[in-house]
Amino acid sequence: MMNFIAIDFETANSERSSACSVALVDIQDGRMVSSYNTLLKPPSMHFEPGNMEINGITPDMVADAPTFADIYPQMRSIMENRMVIAHNAPFDMGVMRSCIWQYHLPKIKFDTCCTVQISRKVWPELVNHKLNTLGDFFKISFTHHDALDDAKVCAKIPLVAGRTINADDIYLLLNKIGMKANPFKC
Repeated sequence: MMNFIAIDFETANSERSSACSVALVDIQDGRMVSSYNTLLKPPSMHFEPGNMEINGITPDMVADAPTFADIYPQMRSIMENRMVIAHNAPFDMGVMRSCIWQYHLPKIKFDTCCTVQISRKVWPELVNHKLNTLGDFFKISFTHHDALDDAKVCAKIPLVAGRTINADDIYLLLNKIGMKANPFKC
């Protein structure tokens, strides 16, 4: 069965370490068993107007929020030795890596893959493979750039892709479409 974690970060500015929101969705046996999301206080309270316009998160909203370092032990316990997927994984894995470096946190071990790449392989006919396009394709109404909503839609991609090509395991799905899991590098 499908087992993985879907993750999504939102950032305050162009710095990858400026995470201001994160969400995790735990999929076990093809079903969402839990989710976690929180606002985060980034190391610098510099919020770019474009980022605030996209994700709606302002400095006032995160003034009393935990830092990435505060929540990392819980995130690590959820993600360690699992498959962690993200839509545009290079961005989210870059945020994860930068936040770990920023706070000098211990390394974490997990496999990762990108749902943009999965969707391109399984549904090449789509006009594009943006998350909102896939949400429309799956007939899911969601708030784009809300970390939890984005993580939930991201989690749907391998679930629907697996049913589409008859693969009931994330690694089998990747194998059938010519992709590989990558170890997270920190």
